[in-house]
Amino acid sequence: MKIGLNDVEGHVLHGLLEEASGDIVVRLDRHGFIIHASANIAELGLDLSAALLLPHITDLAERDHAAFLGAHVNAALAGGAHGGWVEFPVIACAERDTCREAHCQRWYALSLRPMCNASGIADGALCLMRSVQQLRSLEGELHARAVTDPLTGLANRQAFCASLRRHLARGGGQMVAVLAVDGMRALLLRYGQRTADEVMWGFAKFLETMALPGHELAQLDGERFAVLLPEMTARVAREWVQDVVTTFAGLAAPSPGPSPAKPKAPQLTASAGLARVECTVDWTLREAELGLVMARAGGGRQVAVAGHRRAA
Repeated sequence: MKIGLNDVEGHVLHGLLEEASGDIVVRLDRHGFIIHASANIAELGLDLSAALLLPHITDLAERDHAAFLGAHVNAALAGGAHGGWVEFPVIACAERDTCREAHCQRWYALSLRPMCNASGIADGALCLMRSVQQLRSLEGELHARAVTDPLTGLANRQAFCASLRRHLARGGGQMVAVLAVDGMRALLLRYGQRTADEVMWGFAKFLETMALPGHELAQLDGERFAVLLPEMTARVAREWVQDVVTTFAGLAAPSPGPSPAKPKAPQLTASAGLARVECTVDWTLREAELGLVMARAGGGRQVAVAGHRRAA
């Protein structure tokens, strides 16, 4: 069954679609130039009534995605596959050629159907552009939650291990440190979870302050932190980690209690283990964590290197 619509009826249907869904309706000519669009295209900072030249559909896309969008549209107009939706970012402001502000970028999905003449040749196409910005934002938020620690905001173990795998794929050789505040379990039992969380959060912020450009920080678990130290020799890496441990002990030194009845705050120190990124992720972290165990066994407030070598 065919439904024949004249221009007036098609315009009314066009308006109903726009009002019901919020989608932007676009009509293209055979070359992909926009010859008509619904009024809500103004949300993208585009005013067709004031345009001296017809904009191309790729003019809507961010520069880095224009070629991808153009290839999809050209293939559909040439009679290729046109099913499904394609997503691309749009710079939704008047300065689309120069603007790079994140708040001006919005993601849209486009669905396209060619309009063919009696000979079966595409004379143009009708497109629907649907905002997927909310979905993209949600995906970004879920990804961030999956790879960050909720307490400290640092990368979690999963993200850090993924980074180590990438470095190993390129040959490895970097230094990695695993650090922890000494006596955290005793502190947890004596002062409770809230105080322990405050100490962990404070230590994370301290590490962020001490980190140099290029360092990668992560929280491996409820007690241990890791720092990837690229472009550092073993000696320089050990000096940096020792400086971190010494500085933390100085900053975390307790002040005298206000009265004999009120005990002073606990003395906080940290220890660290060092290892080279080699063999596997598990091997690298196990060596660094073994160094941390050795540092704590030596009394804490120090840096140790396990120094094992995997047998060939």
